[in-house]
Amino acid sequence: MHAIVVERFGDPSVLEWREVPDPVPGPGELAIRVTATGVNFADIMRRQGGYRGAPPPFTPGLDCVGTVVAVGEGAHEFRVGQRVAAFPDTGSYAEIVLARPVLTYAVPDGVPDEAAASLTILVTAYNVLAAVARLQRGESVVITSGAGGAGSTAIQMARALGAGRIIATAGGAQKAAVAREAGADVAIDHTSVADLAAAVREANDGRAADVIIDAVAGDTFAQLIPALATFGRYVIYGMAAGKPGTVTTDVLHTGNRAVLGYTTGGYRAERPEALRPGVEAAFRMVAEGKVHVAAGKSFALRDAAEAQRFVESRASTGKVLLIP
Repeated sequence: MHAIVVERFGDPSVLEWREVPDPVPGPGELAIRVTATGVNFADIMRRQGGYRGAPPPFTPGLDCVGTVVAVGEGAHEFRVGQRVAAFPDTGSYAEIVLARPVLTYAVPDGVPDEAAASLTILVTAYNVLAAVARLQRGESVVITSGAGGAGSTAIQMARALGAGRIIATAGGAQKAAVAREAGADVAIDHTSVADLAAAVREANDGRAADVIIDAVAGDTFAQLIPALATFGRYVIYGMAAGKPGTVTTDVLHTGNRAVLGYTTGGYRAERPEALRPGVEAAFRMVAEGKVHVAAGKSFALRDAAEAQRFVESRASTGKVLLIP
């Protein structure tokens, strides 16, 4: 089979297309022939050396969809020929991967490959809203990076969960339009406003937001925290800005506000069984037509370097996929 291998940290040119031995499932493992795998920003960070994981050499990639081709001893929850999505232990930029049943999920009818291959996006969007922010029906919510795969999915999930006013932020008029198409009531082009918190309040009829879901952090955090209502919850699940945000604690205790963190990777490593409810809930939303994973550009697996350059360019919208 073929896989992408990284021998050293660096720019996209370190993503090498190689022929490697077919993996054989051991006890408690499944072998899955991949039909699609997602390109996540975490893949880029790991390639650069800025993300958790073993040092090179490694195969990047977090999630995939495919068909079970072999079952190891004791992994009887799944059968050969079954369509599944998974968080593989061996990296997903490959034609065949190994995964544990605890991080493998049956894909319902009505869930297309582009959605099933977007496990990280789906479970992240669901968990930050439902499990971490505990979004209540009628509450207002701000979602940063509203044109991206996770952002546009979170917009739709917020609607399905009964949110009130949904406000997205995005960089540029074109991306703001994508966020509106995903279902945001208001999409703010953050590059065109001097005071982001004021723009949020204006979009929310003069009120602060009950929930803020932020994949950017950095300066965005400082700009948005004044727009968080009393008893509001600010959830940070990424650092696309390349640097963390900072907060003074007085803004929290004086308004009974909470700042919460989330990473699906942490759950995969430490509480893998806790991801299943979110994955299954997200798949139901997709199967029922309540959530549509915005399809971005697809690349052949051998062109993973080109795909990552495209994502890094910030020109991408929707979910970027690699097809073996």
